[in-house]
Amino acid sequence: MIKGDGVVNLKAPNSNDATGTVNRSRNVVPSSGICSRCVDGCRGNCEIFKATFRGRELIYPGPFGDITAGGDKDYPVDYSHLNIQGYAMGGKGLPNGAEANSDNALFPKVSTETSYGWDKKVKMSVPIFTGALGSTEIARKNWEHFAIGAAISGITIVCGENVCGIDPKLVLDKNNRVVEAPDMDRRIESYKRYHRGMGEILIQMNVEDTRLGVAEYIINKHGIDTIELKWGQGAKCIGGEIKVQSLERALELQRRGYIVTPDPSNPVNQAAFQHGAIKEFERHSRLGFVSEEGFLAEVQRLRDLGYRRITLKTGAYSLKELAMALKWSSEAKIDLVTIDGASGGTGMSPWRMMEEWGVPSLYLHAAAYQFASVLHAKGERVPDLAFAGGFSSEDGVFKALALGAPFAKAVCMGRALMIPGMVGKNIEQWMKDNDLPKTVSAYGSTPEEIFVCYEAVKNLVGSEEIKKIPLGAIGIYSYVDKIKVGLQQLMAGARCFNVDVITRNELMSLTEECAKVMGIPYLMDCYLDEAMQILNK
Repeated sequence: MIKGDGVVNLKAPNSNDATGTVNRSRNVVPSSGICSRCVDGCRGNCEIFKATFRGRELIYPGPFGDITAGGDKDYPVDYSHLNIQGYAMGGKGLPNGAEANSDNALFPKVSTETSYGWDKKVKMSVPIFTGALGSTEIARKNWEHFAIGAAISGITIVCGENVCGIDPKLVLDKNNRVVEAPDMDRRIESYKRYHRGMGEILIQMNVEDTRLGVAEYIINKHGIDTIELKWGQGAKCIGGEIKVQSLERALELQRRGYIVTPDPSNPVNQAAFQHGAIKEFERHSRLGFVSEEGFLAEVQRLRDLGYRRITLKTGAYSLKELAMALKWSSEAKIDLVTIDGASGGTGMSPWRMMEEWGVPSLYLHAAAYQFASVLHAKGERVPDLAFAGGFSSEDGVFKALALGAPFAKAVCMGRALMIPGMVGKNIEQWMKDNDLPKTVSAYGSTPEEIFVCYEAVKNLVGSEEIKKIPLGAIGIYSYVDKIKVGLQQLMAGARCFNVDVITRNELMSLTEECAKVMGIPYLMDCYLDEAMQILNK
């Protein structure tokens, strides 16, 4: 697609780096993404061309299991259309009620701590936590980096759906309920080993997990305090997917009750796999269905099992489902509702679904504030909220907290909290291979030289234990530290010295359309009355 300035727009629906496809022609039909001049004899490689012989493989970004992927659709309004207000006087939330002056109001004194929960609250050092890191290969092979990094950083990690169900060493009883789940054990224990009093590990549960008795297993064996129910998220209205490259593995997951496509028990598909045409099978979860009665009953069942906190993760569904999530969570005394909008995904979602399905994050978050305000005005307790969907930096964290104030307590980050873990892991391997890229070797050749937070982590865990900390974990700690310091600076600029005093007044809309959607005043209207009063004295 050619824009007016002659720049090629590679976001046409028939071509994207996520699916490894590209248009041959510089001129592309905007609505279809098909080349304006489609030539018989073209050697590729648009999506239609590639799908001609690889079929359903083109539904997913790839290479599957080795990448994270995020939708790149450009929505009419997003968080970049909000700016943060700055003030030249005053200060809210200074430690011990100190007076706001140049000696006391220092940005390093800003507290980024937050907490969530109805009664038995969880504190975090920074108002961010991981997205659900579940049955994906990316989560499995990088788990120690992610979990230890979150633990030493004092933030929560969410262990996502289907971890027990896909464990090759899973042991089930005669009723198809979990007896042993070594991979889940590994995940919980690696976080708990380095947990230092802030944040927690919580386990997410979908339809399959419920049927397998995951809730009973993790509380009986590990004493987990918090469990999360899931209504779907970001770009996955059809549940989570993984791919397997073994016919035996596909049949095993099918026997455990999962939907596996193409059907591995079908002789036609078995023959295609043996001939090499079908190279992998997809494992899908079932669609969830919610009702008020069923939701309240499930929450009570989990409480009766002994869970201290129950959270809910909901996604980019319609405003009706958002209202149900907030209303029912209020009735059930849910501790935290995480609201994840489109686009999204961490590499296990259908690509066109990531691009085109669901309510975009900012719109959904604006509606969440509106709906929460309705409940609050009626005297009903609003559950703590967390916003998710494309956040990666401290300015986004501040804007989300302000947009959802006073109900929003944290931001859930997906890929942004995974990437530092993978980068740190790769640096560790590059050092072993004596193959550090110049982007890294410019800072040194040892962990002590390369990682600016190495000594800080060593101080936390001790000079012997630091030898056991994977560098991906130190990478996450360094990234969280960057978010913390950046957030302190932005908060100080807005004269907010702790998270709880951030309000919607700290934001301004850069366009009138943004103001209409967000309910945040257009910047030329913000504080205009006060400005006129000063001028007219």
